Amino acid sequence: MFPPINEQMDLIKKGVEEIISEEELVKKLERAQQTGKPLRIKQGFDPTAPDIHLGHTVGIRKLRQFQELGHQIVLIIGDYTGMVGDPSGKNETRPRLAYETLMKNAETYETQFFKILNRNKTEIHYNGEWFAHMRFDEIMNLAAKFTVARILERDDFTKRYKEGNPISLHEFFYPLMQGYDSVAIRADVELGATEQKFNLLTARDVQREYGQEPQVIITLPVLEGIDGTQRMSKSLGNYIGIDDEPDDMYGKVMSIPDELILKYFTLVTDYSPNEIRQIAVRLKEPETNPMIVKKELARTLVTMYHSSEAAQAAQAQFELVFSKKEIPEDVPVVTLSRNTAYSIVKLLTDNRLVASNGEARRLIQQGGVRVNDEKISDINFELKDCGEYIVRVGKRRFIKFVIPS
Repeated sequence: MFPPINEQMDLIKKGVEEIISEEELVKKLERAQQTGKPLRIKQGFDPTAPDIHLGHTVGIRKLRQFQELGHQIVLIIGDYTGMVGDPSGKNETRPRLAYETLMKNAETYETQFFKILNRNKTEIHYNGEWFAHMRFDEIMNLAAKFTVARILERDDFTKRYKEGNPISLHEFFYPLMQGYDSVAIRADVELGATEQKFNLLTARDVQREYGQEPQVIITLPVLEGIDGTQRMSKSLGNYIGIDDEPDDMYGKVMSIPDELILKYFTLVTDYSPNEIRQIAVRLKEPETNPMIVKKELARTLVTMYHSSEAAQAAQAQFELVFSKKEIPEDVPVVTLSRNTAYSIVKLLTDNRLVASNGEARRLIQQGGVRVNDEKISDINFELKDCGEYIVRVGKRRFIKFVIPS
């Protein structure tokens, strides 16, 4: 039913940061082979923003590898943990989101998960299934499993405490809630980003307190966004969404720094370890132009989430716009009314060139918006005179606004 243990371990270890512990994982895999009972592999996702991006797929693709090895995948959508907000890596309390906002964000998650995972071999749970029905004495019992001293061991809380930055009491519950998720679904293994290590370790302790064998932890690298520095995030505007249009996805991939090419191939494509090694060799050769390898990466990703035909068309469009410095022929045209001043921020948001007014303002301040090929830096910039305005957002998105005379 399962491949040999050494083959399983080779695949599981590909691209991971740490396994706690390998010895425990081997024992669990051996037991699964002996009993024929697959391991339960868990990962949680808080729907704090709509849609899934490539950063999320690092874990989802590792889940698929477990699935291919014959194990049971369990996805947790954190409708209740999302209302708390994961404090990992944060230097201040995250704004609390309304339940309705979280559920709205989650609407697309299941469809997007199954662009990668096998739907028939995946369990999905919302953690509201258990948290919404907990009595207060059960919540107190969960809280009693951990001490404040233990919670303050986590670096981000310690730093905030020493700097005098507020820590809300509800934030202490997040690692306990993530740990209880593992109890509720009886997880054998949990995946998470390196910055979630404290939460993952907490889950092992919580499981022990509830009489369960502790899960094995597998931590995965954080994928930097297209800015090349910060982790991929919709709130930072440096993301590549798996539902992005082919042209946009291709162009975003082409904007990543050269030093991230190999990491992207390793973490978000189906390239084999041998193919990854070949990419590494090519990138080290003096005669290799990194742009050629990056185009291969962009084609690969667009093919994965759209089609090979879409990838070819996206590459042709990219080369038309950037190699030949031309504006696309099919740039959308929006006609505006005369005698009105139009905020550039609102125009970008209303026409879906950006996700929010905040993202529009950030891009303008960073020099990422041009009007008739002139960079603008004033977030209060307006279109008000008659004429045609070609607006470019980043390197890939164009729109023409026309104010008739």
